[in-house]
Amino acid sequence: MLVSSRRAKLERITKETAVTVQVNIDGTGKTNVKTGLSFIDHLVTSIGKHAMIDVTVNGKSNDGIVHHLAEDVAIALAQTIDKALGDRTRIARFGYALIPMDEALAYVSIDLVKRQYQRMELRLTRDTIEEVPREDLEHFVRSLVQNLNACTHVIVHYGDNDHHKVEAALKAFAVALRMAISMDRKRKGVPSTKGAM
Repeated sequence: MLVSSRRAKLERITKETAVTVQVNIDGTGKTNVKTGLSFIDHLVTSIGKHAMIDVTVNGKSNDGIVHHLAEDVAIALAQTIDKALGDRTRIARFGYALIPMDEALAYVSIDLVKRQYQRMELRLTRDTIEEVPREDLEHFVRSLVQNLNACTHVIVHYGDNDHHKVEAALKAFAVALRMAISMDRKRKGVPSTKGAM
């Protein structure tokens, strides 16, 4: 693991997958995502673009199981963002977003305190969305928010199209994350009354 400034790189190599992630928190939203799962690539690209984080992801399945690759990409991405944030000095800490995508509406609220909690309501109904099983998409989002080391609520308020629901949710996540990771020029130290995150 390499960490410098607000950049980090992580390799997650298991018998099931090989995933490498690099992020630059202070980037411009440049993305290069190759996992072999087109919809997961699209969702990770959306996160980078809307959070304004430079993201490079290379993922390869060693066992051909979609669940393992989706899970490990999410875990590695979240853990790399967590590491790039370091001690979280001078960040805004809180972020929120309400994002529409056509008929779907999703909202996300994030507290980058270093206490993991997640609430997720995606309201998906189809068995498969863009060739990814619904349960694997749900697990992708859950693995992402569980490994960010933050308190995160991801709620799809309503919608008819499951593609739109998931995409609205992850764009809302990205916009809320962008707000939370932003530097607060007025703040000194970590944004906590405890003096530690």
